[in-house]
Amino acid sequence: MSKTKAVVWPQLVLFGDSITQFSFQAHGWGSEIANKLARKCDVVNRGLSGYNSRWAKVLLPRLFPSKPSQDIVGVTVFFGANDSALEDKNFQQHVPLNEYSENLKEIARHLASVGVSSDRVIFICPPPLHEATWEKECLLKGCPLNRHNSVAGRYAQACVEAAGQCGVEALDLWTLMQKDGQDYTVYLSDGLHLSDQGNQFVAQHVWSLLEGRLASLPFILPYWGDVDPRDPESSLLCD
Repeated sequence: MSKTKAVVWPQLVLFGDSITQFSFQAHGWGSEIANKLARKCDVVNRGLSGYNSRWAKVLLPRLFPSKPSQDIVGVTVFFGANDSALEDKNFQQHVPLNEYSENLKEIARHLASVGVSSDRVIFICPPPLHEATWEKECLLKGCPLNRHNSVAGRYAQACVEAAGQCGVEALDLWTLMQKDGQDYTVYLSDGLHLSDQGNQFVAQHVWSLLEGRLASLPFILPYWGDVDPRDPESSLLCD
């Protein structure tokens, strides 16, 4: 039997913290994107709950090696919700604002060095924080409120600025979710993480940035109706 060529799916990598890790749950924004790209692209979840941009930068060579095994057609970079934790209340996760900005730039530089150009990268800014709701979560864990919405806003602005300096797209959730004074609490499940409506909101806006680049990816392997029933190998083993 002649040697057959392996089928290799291109990859869209979702890189971030818990908001990315949880995105493959039911009604999650990541699963929605994966559904839109079925048979065209593997959507890979590299969300790491509790992580910040400092730890993400350290992991870059392990997650995005110099010779990737697959063609990476896009990367979302979604950090800031943990970086923006208050230093005196959550030292372990906190990352100073200037360092956060530099970490995002380093992530973009590393991605470019392994062949992921700036036009394939999207920085997603942290969403707004509802302090009263998040404080209840903190108290249940025996700690005081450790994040402020105004601080999250400064990190979101730094993310937008870093994206501009790197030539990558930015999705400013902090601003969009509070636009025109709307009730942004509907987008949050616990004051920090996304609700079903918040996941839908993120999926819609991420897809609006990805659609023009990825929707035209070819369908991988033949449509079932095009497979020759008498000689399936001729349909399924060809390039």
